[in-house]
Amino acid sequence: MKKYFFNWLNEIFCSDSILSNGLKGPVIKRIRMFGLVFILGSALLPAYSQVQADSVVVDSLEVATAEEDILYKGDTTDFVYFALPSELEHIPGDDDPGLLRDRLTCIEKVMPLTYNEKTHAFINYFTVKDREYTRMMMRRKNLYFPLFEMYLAKYGLPDELKYLSIIESGLNPRAISRARAVGLWQFMSATGKYYGLNNDWYIDDRMDPEKATEAACKYLRDLYGMFHDWELALAAYNTGPGNVKRAIRRSGYKNSFWEIYPFLPRETRSYVPQFVAITYAMNYLEEHNFFDEGEEMLLKHDTVQITKFLDFETFAELTGSCVEDLQRLNPSIQRNAIPETNRTYTLFVTQDAKRNLESNRVAILDSASKAGKKELEILARNTAGSTYGRDRIVYRVRSGDVLGSIAMRYGVRIDDVKKWNNLRSNTIRIGQPLNIWLRPNTNINTTSVLASAKPKIVTPLPLPNSKTYTVQPGDTLWDISKKFEGLTIEKIKSLNNLSSSKLKPGQTLIIGI
Repeated sequence: MKKYFFNWLNEIFCSDSILSNGLKGPVIKRIRMFGLVFILGSALLPAYSQVQADSVVVDSLEVATAEEDILYKGDTTDFVYFALPSELEHIPGDDDPGLLRDRLTCIEKVMPLTYNEKTHAFINYFTVKDREYTRMMMRRKNLYFPLFEMYLAKYGLPDELKYLSIIESGLNPRAISRARAVGLWQFMSATGKYYGLNNDWYIDDRMDPEKATEAACKYLRDLYGMFHDWELALAAYNTGPGNVKRAIRRSGYKNSFWEIYPFLPRETRSYVPQFVAITYAMNYLEEHNFFDEGEEMLLKHDTVQITKFLDFETFAELTGSCVEDLQRLNPSIQRNAIPETNRTYTLFVTQDAKRNLESNRVAILDSASKAGKKELEILARNTAGSTYGRDRIVYRVRSGDVLGSIAMRYGVRIDDVKKWNNLRSNTIRIGQPLNIWLRPNTNINTTSVLASAKPKIVTPLPLPNSKTYTVQPGDTLWDISKKFEGLTIEKIKSLNNLSSSKLKPGQTLIIGI
């Protein structure tokens, strides 16, 4: 192969035939010099390749380096292969292909662990190219693996599926992808809700390790029941069953992952090989010189049943704990507070905090139920994209509609509509369904909204004990903000659900509480 490669270089860089393209002498000399340097470098490459070599180039995975980091996996990770087809079976790595194939066979149980050039490439990635990511998974695995194993056994699923969360989220319960998939198992909002994972401004069950793990087991069970093939079930977990069925049709109704591989979305083609590779890596750590560097452990904890609003900062201060511990033990709680609901919420607390709480439970919970409640209520109702306390309707775009007219019709902000529908621009198309979240007092039939309906525009209701200001002729938001200490234009707009700076004389504005 190398002989033919060098002959090809000689033909390109050393032949006078390129003069026919009109290149001048100095240019030819530079090209030939470049070719000579390239050939010399290629001759020296084998010695260097024992340490650095790659005939497979893999784009870097974006990995979380701390618990609060956001990890983008699956839908954004692209792997580009530059190896020549005839050389793929000789991809360099720590081990030869035969040994890797044998090792995969030894650990294969229920899940197929297919060896080929693509799985070899990812094994090379996890064991050679990005060893720090694999070390991080070593440290984190015992945080959640016991939980995964318990639920996988409960639903009769292969134990090896516990490694899937490494590919999905890097074992980070607060991981969020660019497509807005969330949590250890990366549920999209609609799929999560189908499996009982609710999410609102305060709490996102997709970030709850136990609830999300049980939901993932149900989803994987259903996908396997649909395809009766674990590799296809994994592909469907990544891209959705509809895309897998479409790939099966386009392939001429082939019935295995590797047969429909060319017809799957690009990121899904990488998904199953990644799973095989991380399963291999986590089972052969010592063989690749990964040594125990300690492991992350959850704090020893207990539970407290909460039935009303609870502020983390106040609770932590009164129980001698810290907010960071509460956040780590309760990753699904988004605002450092549990909202006022009609259900009981199980809060995980450190054992020390639980002991301190029992000494004065009523007074501590009463204090924590009052601090910061009004401020959070205002934020919950006015933050762009919040669905807190709202009811959802679905509006289908008609000819002539723009986001501004739709937002005005329902008394919401353009930014709200964009966030509710994951829109990156103001472009919408006829027939497109849009989620609109309305306040309960909005005078609209939420079960069936006609496109021609002209509902009453909602104006913000004054909060109890709130301070208000009546707009005078000539007033601007800037003028009003200067009349009250600590008041800003953005705060006025947020408190009053304003999407623009236009004011009308006589208009009542909330300016504080």
